[in-house]
Amino acid sequence: MTKNASTAQTPVSLYGFLTPKPGHADALRKLLLDLVGPSRGHEGSLQYHLHEQEDGRFFLYEVWRSQEDLDRHNATLLLRAFMAELPEHVDGAIEAYSGAMRSPYPYAGASSAG
Repeated sequence: MTKNASTAQTPVSLYGFLTPKPGHADALRKLLLDLVGPSRGHEGSLQYHLHEQEDGRFFLYEVWRSQEDLDRHNATLLLRAFMAELPEHVDGAIEAYSGAMRSPYPYAGASSAG
């Protein structure tokens, strides 16, 4: 019963680097930027940010209220269409990581800044 005592949801982070194929930076940037607004509107989205590195790679950082929220997001038509188009624009494997957030997270409901 110790594991079930976690009725409070554990935030999950997803982050990684995507390297565009030569000549595909603009297309990849647009593809990624088109995810930001809709993804931020998905239930359980706490953070969703896209960064562009000086070396041309893109860094995507997401925080979801729970793994269930992330799973729902990943099952959307938006994400499935994105994943289908992604290989055309990405050079090599995506360097991706995820994990449960262990530091306290100030939930959006507590203070609506940001």
